[in-house]
Amino acid sequence: MKKSYFIWLAIHCIVWVLAFSEFGTELIPRQLKGMSIYLILLFIVPLFKENPLMQTILFCVQALLTILIFYPMNNELSQYGILIQSLIMAEAVFYLSRSKSLIVIAVQLASAAVILILSSDPISQLVWCALYYLLLVVALLYHQVIHNREKEARMSNEALLEEYRKMKRQLLVEEQQARQDERMLIGHEIHDSVGHKLTALLFQFEAFRLTAAEKDKETIGKLKELAEQSLEETRQAVRSFKQSEVGGLQGVIRLIRKLEIESFMKINFSVKHGAFAAPLTGEQSFAIYRAVQEALTNIMKHSSSREAQVIFEAPGGSIFRFEVVNATTHDRYFQEGYGLKAMRERLEKVGGTLEIEYETHHFLVRGTIRLAEWGGSDD
Repeated sequence: MKKSYFIWLAIHCIVWVLAFSEFGTELIPRQLKGMSIYLILLFIVPLFKENPLMQTILFCVQALLTILIFYPMNNELSQYGILIQSLIMAEAVFYLSRSKSLIVIAVQLASAAVILILSSDPISQLVWCALYYLLLVVALLYHQVIHNREKEARMSNEALLEEYRKMKRQLLVEEQQARQDERMLIGHEIHDSVGHKLTALLFQFEAFRLTAAEKDKETIGKLKELAEQSLEETRQAVRSFKQSEVGGLQGVIRLIRKLEIESFMKINFSVKHGAFAAPLTGEQSFAIYRAVQEALTNIMKHSSSREAQVIFEAPGGSIFRFEVVNATTHDRYFQEGYGLKAMRERLEKVGGTLEIEYETHHFLVRGTIRLAEWGGSDD
């Protein structure tokens, strides 16, 4: 209502300035009192935004005041009086419901009829005024119908959009739960089948070692050691299946999707120069995931903008670089906090670096990690 109120106020000011110029020095005390009360009510109306009944009463009082203000001077009808009466009816239609706006229109038309009857204008001009008011009322009521329909459609669309977002969030939760259940099932299958068989194999190796010849014990020991390593790797795989949080580049994609659905952020994600094919270790991938997560979380907490840009690239195949950029609208004091310090330490542990650029129009977090040789090394 604030913006629309100032628009209406500006229109009223223009019309009243023109009306004052028409009256000149011929104003009488009755008109001055009427104008003063009218202008006071003009500033009081917004205070009763939540009370339509009080607004209806105030609009009706303004309509009646037009009789005191524009009572025919020298038996002539004021054209600016017609404009101000039109503004009162237009405001009532804009702010009030159909029934309450009709009450204001009826009071205003009655006031206009009194002024027209008391004037000595020719019949043709009275007919013109009557036709003008008729067309004005029809146009205003038609506008109110269209406006109400658009408002209802907008509210319906917002309700549908909110329901759609709730469904997307629910689907995401169900998808994550189904994925986690599937991971747990696979983990149990590995534990129950492969793990148990490897354990049984270790017992058989130990039993065989106790009865084997001395020359074969070394070979059996190596086989047992290999089986123990396989069992440990199997247990690590099972533990990783039980983890609900997925790191690395896949985790970043899921994080971006989650933020767009739940937090209504707009994130532009770009992958350049073969970033997905970069030979990152598991620890490096998880460090990248945590860094991007922290950067996006900081944007949600401290930035007025809900947009961000995430860029992954591996130029030349020797380094992996990621950037998180957020547009800022104002310059303020910046101090590196605990989250950014922890991000820097995590990247340094995996052979990476962290750069932070804070300027008037953007805030940038850039991480760089040196990669192993693409071709790898043969053992």
